Amino acid sequence: MSQTEKYLDLPLEDVIGDRFGRYSKYIIQDRALPDVRDGLKPVQRRIIYAMHEERNTFDKPFRKSAKTVGTVIGNYHPHGDSSVYEAMVRLSQDWKVRNALVEMHGNNGSVDGDPPAAMRYTEARLSSISSELIRDIEKETVDFIPNFDDTINEPVVLPAKFPSLLVNGSTGISAGYATEIPPHNLAEVIDAVIKKIDNPSVTIDELMSVMKGPDFPTGGTIQGVDGIKQAYETGKGKIVVRGRAVVEKLRSTREQIVIDEIPFEVNKANLVKRMDELRIDRKVEGIAEVRDETDRTGLRIVIELKKDADSTGILNFLYKNTDLQITYNFNMVAIKDKTPKLLSLSAMLEAYIGHQKEVITRATTFDLRKAKERSHILEGLIKAISILDELIATIRASKDKQNAKQRIKQEYGFTEEQAEAIVNLQLYRLTNTDITSLQKEAAELEQKIEELESILNNESKLLTVIKNDLKSLKKKYQDKRRTIIEQEIEELKINLEVMIASEDVLVSVTRDGYIKRTSLRSYSASNGEDLAIKENDHLIALQEINTTDKLLVFTNKGRYIFVNVHQLPDIRWKDLGQHITNMVAIDKDEKIIKAIPIRDFNTENYLVFFTKNGMVKRSELKLYEAQRYSKALVAVNLKKDDYVQNVHVTDGHSDIFIATNKGYGLWYHESEVSPVGQRAAGVKAIQLKDEEFVVNGVVFDDLTNNPSLVLLTQRGACKRMKLNEFEKSSRAKRGSVMLRELKRKPHRIVGFSLVNEQDTLQFVTTLGSAHTIYPLELTKSDRYSNGSYVIDSDEQGEIKEVWEQAVYTKVFGNEDS
Repeated sequence: MSQTEKYLDLPLEDVIGDRFGRYSKYIIQDRALPDVRDGLKPVQRRIIYAMHEERNTFDKPFRKSAKTVGTVIGNYHPHGDSSVYEAMVRLSQDWKVRNALVEMHGNNGSVDGDPPAAMRYTEARLSSISSELIRDIEKETVDFIPNFDDTINEPVVLPAKFPSLLVNGSTGISAGYATEIPPHNLAEVIDAVIKKIDNPSVTIDELMSVMKGPDFPTGGTIQGVDGIKQAYETGKGKIVVRGRAVVEKLRSTREQIVIDEIPFEVNKANLVKRMDELRIDRKVEGIAEVRDETDRTGLRIVIELKKDADSTGILNFLYKNTDLQITYNFNMVAIKDKTPKLLSLSAMLEAYIGHQKEVITRATTFDLRKAKERSHILEGLIKAISILDELIATIRASKDKQNAKQRIKQEYGFTEEQAEAIVNLQLYRLTNTDITSLQKEAAELEQKIEELESILNNESKLLTVIKNDLKSLKKKYQDKRRTIIEQEIEELKINLEVMIASEDVLVSVTRDGYIKRTSLRSYSASNGEDLAIKENDHLIALQEINTTDKLLVFTNKGRYIFVNVHQLPDIRWKDLGQHITNMVAIDKDEKIIKAIPIRDFNTENYLVFFTKNGMVKRSELKLYEAQRYSKALVAVNLKKDDYVQNVHVTDGHSDIFIATNKGYGLWYHESEVSPVGQRAAGVKAIQLKDEEFVVNGVVFDDLTNNPSLVLLTQRGACKRMKLNEFEKSSRAKRGSVMLRELKRKPHRIVGFSLVNEQDTLQFVTTLGSAHTIYPLELTKSDRYSNGSYVIDSDEQGEIKEVWEQAVYTKVFGNEDS
């Protein structure tokens, strides 16, 4: 054969596909997934079989783990020693398996995730219950196959006298398949198997009357019986597992939370660390100290609380934000008929019962064969003793053993086996008592043979044997259930005060989107001066509110950002705030128009929106309480070229005043605007002409003071009017004139405000000059005048933007509003 003929010319994708397919088949069948019959993965099966063969059993002394690992690798499992040792250690960890299959002396790891000592230091042996997995293996109960180098045979599966797959569960990941089967209580599983044997069509509800659900070695509480039922019916389901915690009273008004059970497969050290991090990072308030007091008497985590802390709220917070509560997902996949399958509880029990039927049948067949062989020999011995003298004479006359066997077979009709037994018979066995005992043994064997044959010929007797065997196992190994099961999954309600240190802070928001939270101390240290702000930007809000409050930040594009005040970074007064885009994405040309602090969304309040194109919208405030804050949310539905000009909070009894650029103003009550949904567009607020738009909309409650209305025009005129200059009208009308129309260079309103005594207006011109005016220093004008000039627009440019100067406001005072 030439060099080129040795190699096949194949497409790479075919070769890779074929090889990966073989590899996948191997890891699925022979590494990662358990067999439904004995519940073991190949490495576990080989460890138990190797220890059994080496007589390293529970009734013998412990033996070095390294010796067992060497035997497993050398004889059955040609893989790394660490993988074998880790599998062996896991079988001994009583916080991982419900009934440990290996007993270990020395450090076998811990619930904190500490690694076990090296295998040269630890000693191991099979546990008592492991002997039940392998019992009767010598009775040809299971098939054997050659090992990897064809030197010895190994079992395909173990006899498994108890349903190990359900009792100890299994977890594993392979190519395309994963399995997650929780551990269960041995007594309950056995009761379920017996129920299934008695009634093969038993329902899941009936099975769950005896087998309540998983029983984790670490205890804890399971919530969600529906999830367990779904898993038992389909193989997939979800439950909530939480640790056991109690609140204990300490001296005076202090309490502590004591945890003595944690969820299955949760690392205790990581859990304690996470709880302490929440305390240090002040994600939860009220925890004074977190201590791990676990010792040889048992697991104990203590969370000491501060004076008057809300223990229930803190415990709920820990359930929600740490692994003190986890979601366990059933994924009951196992190898059945050499194929990975998602199995229901019924399918698992059927597979186990089917396996036991085969094991008991094969064991009974083996016992029957042995009993018949022994009976045949006894028959020969009894016959031999009855003709003893002739027999002895014949043997004495023979040349050797072989000749003696030949002669007694010919002369007396004994078979080969009987002749062998006779020539090997010791002289002391020829006494009368031994003849009696032989006859007694023969009679007992006859009875045994009859019994064994009846088991093989009668399935109900066979099933009774299985049931009796399981009952005796249950009696020997049963223990109390450790995990409590609760019907419903509890909804965790957490008081905001638990999570947040209640503190009054100063929040500032700018038009260009810079937002920050500042401590009152930092503000006082600067005397409220030296605010860091970018050029051409200005403050929209400067409000003293609480960290437990919320902030609704509205943009001109009809969107809003839901801000938890406590989540804002604490930034010094002299430093620039964080840009809103660090929290959510907004457009480059999107501007902030209003920031409204909210303490309680359940009040009977409304949000009123005014848009540039003359729309008004009123919606209930509670609609704007957001559950997710990861993006800007829709506040009002806008048409393409429309913008929001202003947003106000009202109590439902306010008056509205709208001003347009062409000098028209319209006053009506907010009840004219029917409340609509959060994403609605609203209704027409005022009738507009061509090239006319709304400059601003304001709301007011108190009409007794006859509020002042102030407007500024592009030509630099400012004018103050009293509300009683106007007549109250209704929505969508044209409104009243507020300026005298000029033929040449008419005045157009740029800014419009409702002002109080302390209010200050600021504006910038097209040439970039900034100005401040105090509106109440202006004389009152009537509706038909154009006010007085505050700047010369020819020299300083026309006014292009007007805003109310944000002043320090203590929003909620000391009351809960």
